[in-house]
Amino acid sequence: MLSTLLKASVSSPPLPISAVAFAHFSSPFITAYPWSSSGFGTKYANPSTLPTSTGNGVAFSPDKSAIAVAHQSSPNITAYPWSGSGFGTKYANPSTLPAGGGKGVAFSPNGSAIAVGHESPPNITLYPWSSSGFGTKYNNPGSPPAGGVNGVAFSPVQSYIAVAHNSSPFISVYSWSGSGFGSRSMNPSTLPTGTGRGVAFSPDGSAVAVAHDNSPFVTAYSWTGSSLGTKYANPATLPAGNGRGVAFSPDGSALAVIGPGFPGGLVYRWSGSGFGTVYDNATEFSSGNGVAFSPNGSFIAFATNNGGKVYPWSSSGFGSSYSTPDSFQSNGVAFI
Repeated sequence: MLSTLLKASVSSPPLPISAVAFAHFSSPFITAYPWSSSGFGTKYANPSTLPTSTGNGVAFSPDKSAIAVAHQSSPNITAYPWSGSGFGTKYANPSTLPAGGGKGVAFSPNGSAIAVGHESPPNITLYPWSSSGFGTKYNNPGSPPAGGVNGVAFSPVQSYIAVAHNSSPFISVYSWSGSGFGSRSMNPSTLPTGTGRGVAFSPDGSAVAVAHDNSPFVTAYSWTGSSLGTKYANPATLPAGNGRGVAFSPDGSALAVIGPGFPGGLVYRWSGSGFGTVYDNATEFSSGNGVAFSPNGSFIAFATNNGGKVYPWSSSGFGSSYSTPDSFQSNGVAFI
């Protein structure tokens, strides 16, 4: 059954691309643009009710009907209906708010749940999600993550949630279901070397990668379907500084990492053997915080300290960057 679900998650046709959104440091804290092979379209109007402060993470729901922003001050998470016209009227805040500034956000693959990583215990909060918005908060995990959570990702078959967090072991994975959180997986035998900033499952569910402070700045593990397995060998070429964000390409052939230093973004060839060689660098920026591939794998976007940077992407690597419409310090990015 698991192998069938994994196969379906990989072989299903990708959603068409229609927008790219950036969470950023200054007002309006969230910005979205129509997106096509021609690049950025005219910016969508700002939502009528803005997030209350710095946007740190952004995610679209799988059915493209909602967009959520994790941000620095109460209510710490804000969500809006989404359509071809852009932002709709803000959904009501959840009745129980995340505790502390929101850092990362993710919808489950079937859109039935939304997870928010935040700064204060329990550090991760999970809600049912529907067309009505937030449902009643699920119970906290029995063993909460150690320290504030900066990144969160669902496994492709929806049975697990991985979180990157501030204190050792820096990465934790929980089972989850319609009943909420289950047990926490055992720690890997070799831990990341510092604060976990971003986390991602490979699209076939065979690996988990975490971007973190301290060399080697990115660490990847095999995923057994229930626990973190053996750590892959470090990449031969390391990122230039602390890892801030990480993403696999939709076909699983590439793994992107972003952080401070020059170049800000690196993309590695990826296979069942782990890290391969680095693609030619995206050399137009020196510091960034988030990265995302488009659903069809034709584009890669970086949230940088000087605005959003988007490049065509193929098996040959980066194409020439698209013109950037603003210079906001961006912390998170998402395509639909």
